[in-house]
Amino acid sequence: MAVPRSMTTVTSTPFHHPSSSPHSFSTSILPKPSHFLHTITISTPPRNPKFSTSVSGIWDAITGGVSDSSRQALIAIRRGMILFRQGDVAGSVAEFDHAIQLDPRQKAYLWQRGLSLYYLDRFEEGAEQFRIDVAQNPNDTEESIWCFLCEAQLYGSAEARKRFLEVGRDPRPVMREAYNMFKYGGDPEKLVDMFSKGRESEYFYASLYAGLYYESQNEADKAKVHMVASCKSSYGLRSDDYMASLAKVHCMCRNWEL
Repeated sequence: MAVPRSMTTVTSTPFHHPSSSPHSFSTSILPKPSHFLHTITISTPPRNPKFSTSVSGIWDAITGGVSDSSRQALIAIRRGMILFRQGDVAGSVAEFDHAIQLDPRQKAYLWQRGLSLYYLDRFEEGAEQFRIDVAQNPNDTEESIWCFLCEAQLYGSAEARKRFLEVGRDPRPVMREAYNMFKYGGDPEKLVDMFSKGRESEYFYASLYAGLYYESQNEADKAKVHMVASCKSSYGLRSDDYMASLAKVHCMCRNWEL
């Protein structure tokens, strides 16, 4: 997950999470360390710019050893992401699980699956998914927060905070502040105020995580105010960011009108 989700496409040899197509491969670098996207040269629905891949794809790309099951797994992930954006959360999990059946290596990187599990109230599985993801990428701020969100629903905020996953320093100011707020406790209003005059993406993410923080504290009315604000922000309305879609899915799942 990244802030913002805009991308710069390159066509050089990938060095972290890429996978390959049988003909060529490219990666799209996000402004967050470790999340890379993959373009498949096949006939599928319109390209979704948020596409998870596994580090195992590096070897496949170098050797040309991409199996058909690996390709099908990547296609299933893409379908799952599209379904989530469309509000079919259960359908998205079915596709993500199918991808894991086809290529078990993918599970270690399927943060999208963790997000979907959260909205199905499958919090234990969601926490497990995020813990696996952070084990692969120990600098993943957002996954540590989402693990907390799942475990807060299971054990309460105090216990979830004791279990909070330590990660490296995030280069993004808004996520550093959000991380500290979730880890140590804090004031979501201050988070939003701090970034209200900043970049559109920062205001969106501050509002998004303020809403999620309030939800972890069982303050639904306050959560609604900030989640709706994130959806109605300039970034929330215009961006193709997967998290902008998530904010809308969140409101849909809570029956909050936008």
